[in-house]
Amino acid sequence: MAPYTFNRQTDFYRGKVRDVYYIGSDRIVMIASDRISAFDVILPRPIPGKGQVLNQLAAFMLDATKDVCPNWLLSTPAPNAAYGYRCTPFKIEVVVRGNLCGHAWRTYQSGGRVLCGALMPDGLKENEFFPGPIITPSTKADEGHDEDISEAELLRQGLATPEQWAKIRTYALALFAKGNELARAQGLILADTKYEFGLFDGRITLMDEIHTPDSSRYFHAEGFEGRQQRGERQKQLSKEFVREWLIQNEFMGKEGQVVPEMTDEWVREISQRYIELYEKVTGQSFSLEPLPDADTFARIERYIK
Repeated sequence: MAPYTFNRQTDFYRGKVRDVYYIGSDRIVMIASDRISAFDVILPRPIPGKGQVLNQLAAFMLDATKDVCPNWLLSTPAPNAAYGYRCTPFKIEVVVRGNLCGHAWRTYQSGGRVLCGALMPDGLKENEFFPGPIITPSTKADEGHDEDISEAELLRQGLATPEQWAKIRTYALALFAKGNELARAQGLILADTKYEFGLFDGRITLMDEIHTPDSSRYFHAEGFEGRQQRGERQKQLSKEFVREWLIQNEFMGKEGQVVPEMTDEWVREISQRYIELYEKVTGQSFSLEPLPDADTFARIERYIK
């Protein structure tokens, strides 16, 4: 479907997963699509329910953390839609890691002990807790791949002032602590996640989604220590299983590699795992609703007015 045009719309941007409609000078409508990406590549088939899961879980988490940090969200006028402040973004993804997993583990396994300027101690096993959460930023690329960057380098490049970065660090660690508090209440561990921040009316403001399967990794808390001691894989809820499937099929987004075929069965499994994560993290049941159509956009338009 071609992009809808809202009254007072000034611009439109299609990201890997979300469509963003700019309304006037200071508001946006963000539609979470069913597109799925990995290794900065949009995969060829949409995942039913994925956009709704992302939108509703992000709204749940933004509401639960609004006392920790100001955020952009004003309302969710449709299951896949969010409406809020238009922020001027910092070109930084603020990745917070409580456990040695994913990209950090791949770096560690190859012998690296410093990631984005953050020290990873010797003697750790995969998925083990760090002594304390670490921040490993990356640049936020408009196109192509995001790149790891140290705190010193991002300051040197002027991606934030020292005062802004100090505030962003404080917010990120506090949000991660709150996210883990919410996760523990549901029998989960928030292992790692990413945050994006911007400026609205001169104030540092949390943007985009938080604590969703696209931006976070959760472990099941029950039996975690036993699995670590036995050297078993941890039970997790995240998008990592999609990345692992791609790696097993020799695709990591590199030039010349071909995305493997996504069967109907595999698409259904991805959909069910997204829904499972939503229900496990929030403790609420999920009811799949249709993607936004012309009537839905008209309803959003009426809400904005």
